[in-house]
Parts: sequence; C-alpha cells; structure tokens
Amino acid sequence: MEKHTANTAGRDFFVGDIHGQYDLLMEAMQRVAFDKATDRLFSVGDLIDRGADSFKCLSLAFEPWFYGVRGNHEMLALNALEQGGKHWDLWLMNGGTWALSENIKEVKQILGEALRHLPYARQVELDDGVQVGLVHAEPPHDWNEVEQADTEQLVWGRTRIKQRDDSPVANIHAVIVGHTIIERPVVLGNVLYIDTGAFHTGRLTLIDAREVFQ
Repeated sequence: MEKHTANTAGRDFFVGDIHGQYDLLMEAMQRVAFDKATDRLFSVGDLIDRGADSFKCLSLAFEPWFYGVRGNHEMLALNALEQGGKHWDLWLMNGGTWALSENIKEVKQILGEALRHLPYARQVELDDGVQVGLVHAEPPHDWNEVEQADTEQLVWGRTRIKQRDDSPVANIHAVIVGHTIIERPVVLGNVLYIDTGAFHTGRLTLIDAREVFQ
C-alpha cells in the first residue's frame, strides 16, 4: 500500500474504471479544470481492456499527477502475457483484443513497468486528517489488514455489493472502489462505488474528493 499526505497545493479527484477511454478521461479532467501541476488524480484501476486507447491509458501510470491501483484487468493482462495459453484466451475474451494491434513485446514491457506504479491499495489524506482508502474491487472489513488481505478479494471481490452489506470498513473514514458497474455512484456503509461503465455507457465518473464528505 502507498500512503499520500494531504495535497496542500491543489485538489484531489477520484476516477472510476477507465477501460481504454482516454478521450473521456481528458474531457472529464477538462470539465473540472484539472491542473496537472497541483491537482492529483486517484484511479480505482482497470485502465485497460474493452477500449481502443488501452495502451495510452496504461501509460497514465507514469504521469506525475496520476495515482492508480491495479485492477483485475491489469492482472488478466499480466497472466496472459506471462503464461499464455488459457490465460491468453481469457484475456482476449474479456477485452484484451486491443493488444493485437500493438507490439506485444512492448505491451508486456510497459505493463510490467506500469504495475510498479499500481499497488493493490492506496491511502489518501484529505483535509482535517480525513483518510480515504482506495482498492479496485473490495476492501477487507478492517483497513488495517489491507496489506495482508487476499489480493483476489482486492481486485475481484464483489461479496459486499452482492449482499448489499452496509457495515463500515473499520479504521478508515471511507474507501473508494470500482470494478462493479453501477448506474450512478453508490455508498454501502463507508464504501463508495464509482464504476459507471464508461466503456459502454460513455459515462466516466470523476469526483472531487471534497464532495465525498459533503
């Protein structure tokens, strides 16, 4: 997990699953007058797959203003590129066909480098000491256990949202996740779901961190 102190120079934003929708992201950032010099953008993962600009989106991991966590689609790609076979087939079935138009060796290299910038979890300090956690799919019941948590749960889990479990995650003010497509952002306990299915709805949720606690 990576921890971030409060941004005293600018604003913080959270963005849902991008899935290769580079232009949608740029439009969303433009709407809020995102300042790359002072603002920070925190992503819940799934930068790639299902969208034509996946390679471009993967490279966001290297931008100094961008802070993502790894999603299940980054892991699908990693398994496919390292192990091939059924993993390759699974990736292509789940939106990895964009890679067929790219240099596969280069995709593998860039993915490997990008993953070094995409931990399983992040923790962001907002104003007044408020702490917000970030994982792709599902946090543990106690945020203090996030570094020992099952990584499958962090990138694939859907138990909480399927059961409509609104019990709060302990030892954190809020956790922001993606992975499960919802019509509009949903809060269960202190977990906020922000994946609005940009790749097929055209709606990419980008929210100002200050609005999370209004």
